[in-house]
Amino acid sequence: MTTLVFLDPAHPAGRVADATVPNILVTDQGLTRGDGIFESMLAIDGEPRKIRAHLDRLAVSASTMDLLIPDAGVWQAAITTALTAYAAGVPEDSADHGASNESRQCVVRLIATRGPEGANSPTAWVTVSPVSASLAAQREKGLAVLLLERGYDSDIAARAPWLLMGAKTLSYAVNMAALRHAHHQGADDVIFTSGDGLVLEGPTSSVLLAHVSDDSGVPLKRLITPHLDTGILPGTTQGALFAAAQEAGWELGYGPLTPADLLDADAVWLISSLRLLAPVTTIDGKEIGTAAIRAELTAELSALLATTL
Repeated sequence: MTTLVFLDPAHPAGRVADATVPNILVTDQGLTRGDGIFESMLAIDGEPRKIRAHLDRLAVSASTMDLLIPDAGVWQAAITTALTAYAAGVPEDSADHGASNESRQCVVRLIATRGPEGANSPTAWVTVSPVSASLAAQREKGLAVLLLERGYDSDIAARAPWLLMGAKTLSYAVNMAALRHAHHQGADDVIFTSGDGLVLEGPTSSVLLAHVSDDSGVPLKRLITPHLDTGILPGTTQGALFAAAQEAGWELGYGPLTPADLLDADAVWLISSLRLLAPVTTIDGKEIGTAAIRAELTAELSALLATTL
């Protein structure tokens, strides 16, 4: 079941529409050119998580693309309308006290396009739908990952801002092609690297690694993620986890990271708003850390992340 709400000036709280019938004009540039932006967030028990971080990132993406979109208050009203309509259609037995955490979760997507060609009017909407069962499974079993070169050097964002690096656009064909390539090779996901050999991000996630001892064997608790100046998308979930981990006594660091750093880590994760914290079991067939350490650290960090949700 998917709930659809359009942001419409004539309907301040958003206009509920039938998601099972056509609603977007075939001339909309989001369809014909991928000229648009989006955000995906998790909602639990009808409450969207990290909504301010997602709306802020949506605004940055819009500014980067010179795209005029509704302000945050309009989005929030439409999100509330969509979640209320979605809850009204969820069977009562899936919301009882015995339901699993996954059954209480749903995906909220915010989408804005440049609108139909020549109309000079953006199209914006919100959808709410169930969380994919495969995402929950990835948190449990972990991921076999391939390293794939993205084709750009790490300084491309500064040299070529028109490439929209760091904006969350609808142009995800390359990302999906990378995932299909990984699946054809028997892997679950991908970590992109730059042409000059730095670790970037996953097609739909941020990269995170941990060390529990230094080179001399002295215990520590350190989390590291790639630096944002490589043109990667700022991760809202990674940012939330870093804030919680810092309060819990973890050291925090930002790249630059190389593939060797990933292979040397005690644990590596792909982290996103929907998948949350999914441990990487292997990279290019090489095991990362040990199963025991991965499980222990994933449990600890997942508990910290849950405090932010």
